[in-house]
Amino acid sequence: MKKYIFKSERLGFRNWAEKDKTKMGVINSNPKVMQHFPTLQTQKQTNEFIDRMKTQFSENGFCYFAVDKLENTEFIGFIGISEQTFEADFTPCVDIGWRIAQVEWGKGFATEGAKKCLEFAFNKIGLKNIKAICPETNYKSENVMKKIGMKKTKTFNHPLLTEYKELKKCVLYEIENNL
Repeated sequence: MKKYIFKSERLGFRNWAEKDKTKMGVINSNPKVMQHFPTLQTQKQTNEFIDRMKTQFSENGFCYFAVDKLENTEFIGFIGISEQTFEADFTPCVDIGWRIAQVEWGKGFATEGAKKCLEFAFNKIGLKNIKAICPETNYKSENVMKKIGMKKTKTFNHPLLTEYKELKKCVLYEIENNL
C-alpha cells in the first residue's frame, strides 16, 4: 500500500521514489508531451529533476508531486507546486504545474489534480498566492489554469526561453488564497 500525502477522487499524490525515474524519463522523452518545452529531457536531466523535487519536498513540504492513479497505483507523471526563482518581476514565487503521460491525456487528471494541489497549498501549507506559467502556444495547459479558477495577469517573454521564438512569449496566471 502506497503512502499518499493527499488524494483526489482518482489520484494519489506522493513524494518521489527511485523507481519513478525510469517512468518519468519515458514521459520526458515523448515529443508530444514535451511539445511546449525547448528540448526532450534526457534520463540524466529527469533524474536530476526528481532529486531536486525530493529535496524541495524535504525542505518545504511540497514539490511537483509524483502522481498515481488510485484504481491501480500506476504512476502517470507529476502535478504539484514548486518554487520558481528565474529572473522576473513576479519571482520568487510558487507555481503550479503538471506533466502527465500522453496515454492519460483527455481524462481530466490535470484539472482534478491541480484543484487538489491548490487546496493543499492553501489549506495545509498556508500559501497566499499561486502562479502558473506556460508558453502562449500551450492552449491545453492554459485551459487547465482557467478551469481551476486562475486568472490571466500578463503575457511576458520568459527569460529562460529567449532563444526559442515559438516558446518565449508566455502567459502568467494567478490565484489568491481567499480564506
